[in-house]
Amino acid sequence: MQESSATTFPRLLLAHAQQRPAHPAYREKDLGIWQTFSWEQAAQQVRALACGLAALGFARGMNLAVVGDNRPRLYWAMTAAQALGGVPVPLYQDAVAAEMAYVLEDAEITFAVVEDQEQVDKLLELEEQLAQKGGTVRHVIYEDPRGLRDYDHPSLLSYERLLEIGRDYDRAHPGFFEGAVQAGSPEDTAIILYTSGTTGKPKGVCHAHRGLIGAARNGCGFDGLSAADDVLSYLPMAWVGDNLFSYAQALVAGFTVNCPESRETVMTDLREIGPTYYFAPPRIYEGLLTQVMIRMEDAGWIKRKLFHWAMGVARRCGTDILDGRPVPLAERARYALGELLIYGPLRNVLGMSRIRVGYTAGEAIGPDLFRFYRSIGVNLKQFYGQTETCAYVCLQPDGEVKFDSVGRAAPGMEIRIADNGEVLVRGVGLLKEYYKRPEATREAINDEGYFLTGDAGVIDADGHLKIIDRAKDVGKLADGAMFAPKYIENKLKFFPYIKEAVAFGGGRDRVCAFLNIDFEAVGNWAERRHLPYAGYIDLAGQPEVIAMLAECVAQVNADLAGDPMLAGSQIARFLVLHKELDPDDDELTRTRKVRRGFIAEKYAVLIEALYAGHGEQFIETRVKFEDGREGSVSATLKLVDVQRFPAGAGRAAARAA
Repeated sequence: MQESSATTFPRLLLAHAQQRPAHPAYREKDLGIWQTFSWEQAAQQVRALACGLAALGFARGMNLAVVGDNRPRLYWAMTAAQALGGVPVPLYQDAVAAEMAYVLEDAEITFAVVEDQEQVDKLLELEEQLAQKGGTVRHVIYEDPRGLRDYDHPSLLSYERLLEIGRDYDRAHPGFFEGAVQAGSPEDTAIILYTSGTTGKPKGVCHAHRGLIGAARNGCGFDGLSAADDVLSYLPMAWVGDNLFSYAQALVAGFTVNCPESRETVMTDLREIGPTYYFAPPRIYEGLLTQVMIRMEDAGWIKRKLFHWAMGVARRCGTDILDGRPVPLAERARYALGELLIYGPLRNVLGMSRIRVGYTAGEAIGPDLFRFYRSIGVNLKQFYGQTETCAYVCLQPDGEVKFDSVGRAAPGMEIRIADNGEVLVRGVGLLKEYYKRPEATREAINDEGYFLTGDAGVIDADGHLKIIDRAKDVGKLADGAMFAPKYIENKLKFFPYIKEAVAFGGGRDRVCAFLNIDFEAVGNWAERRHLPYAGYIDLAGQPEVIAMLAECVAQVNADLAGDPMLAGSQIARFLVLHKELDPDDDELTRTRKVRRGFIAEKYAVLIEALYAGHGEQFIETRVKFEDGREGSVSATLKLVDVQRFPAGAGRAAARAA
């Protein structure tokens, strides 16, 4: 069986096991040591798992919950379910039990494969609640037995015991596994991924094998990915991007998936593996750069001088060299010296020495941040997609990377801009349907087969797509000026000191904003200025911190002033929230998207104080702690007026001010 002709994920796995049996398929760091599993070993594990699940009663059409950090055994559980004609349903591992309950009930889960005691406890906690609604998770298979020795529950079964059951079943039913795999169809649902639910209950997005494999195959061809590549798999398995990069593309190209030991060791593991193919959201790249700049501030003056000289050279010609454009010989020589002394060692420290293709998506990335990585030789690009499109709509071709766009339509995809400015997409990778929601499916895909993304965008003269905001969020101020809150929020978050931002203004006479500080970056900034602080609330309320943030907001206003469409939506006032916005408090989704409506309702008193012109406002807020306890935090917040600029003034006005 050839990989190119394999039409389901289990068939792809078996093709790799036949053609490159000894090639590393998965690596996992356990107790500080990297363990390697070949394609042949992976296929053997999937076979035993599938037979074990079948022996317990798992059959075609059933759904399997998968919960935990990125682990080879959890990926194999997904393939095992698909081999039987079932459907894996990955859940966010950091979701609290109450959030999991909705997905478990909606997807009618009776089987679950989980990582450890933490996830077992969540499922057992939900047993009574699910039973009251006519459902129950009858079988919970746990991968890590630590802490579970004394658990005595009929639903619990260790991963190792399931393998034993599977091998016995396989011996007793020769040919069963092969027959189950052959019975699979490219049109079968391969996975159900639940949306983030920013405006309501999450929806289960059903993707067929055909669509996922088509998107993965086109993406691999676009970037030249092959079995020689390595990817670091550390983002949630329930996120569509991980399903594309670490699952679909890995099974199409045959490259190696590397799973870190824990979330805390990701950066260390990144340096050890040195992936050739890498994805991270903008916040990860921002955090890495912040660490670099902090270390440089601590360095001696000679090192600082050399670093800033080299970065000046990189800014002038680094991106041109990366894109193969002509660069004067003298500049090339300076860049070569910078490569020897600064860029090469810096990429090595960041774990990016071997990256051929690096991607970012999810939120807009600041031009300066984007330019920094590309200027030191990291081929960082943006892409655009959604859960419903298998994270695959636009890609940036090498040599055509723009800082303000998300690229051209990916191979096999078509893009159209509707009359109302909404981005419509059609092609490979589109969802098969929403699970048990035929009406929602009909509403999402029009008569011509285009999926309505809900995003507002424009296509530039070079055919590149620029995303402005969510179409439903684009509104107008009271005077008719355009208001695009996410666009403004992204501009604010380009500053390393601002972790989250929420903008308000639709139907009002001006724009106001909430800010969250980045505690590490602002804390370092404060320490260098010898400003004492006792914690997040104290630091966020420091007058010097607020003044520094006011300068950042003023720079955003200067940028907006230079944009004819958005000059009227400059930020008039802001405040720094007394707590970080948190998914556990329902203020963010698990993919860290702002739930703007919920925040507006929860903090209505602060919004009214901003628009009423108050100078300060007391607020007390209920919060959930990591250990499950609830409590409250309170503070008197300063409400700050910000300088605004005449339309067309731009950054020059900000510098003059």
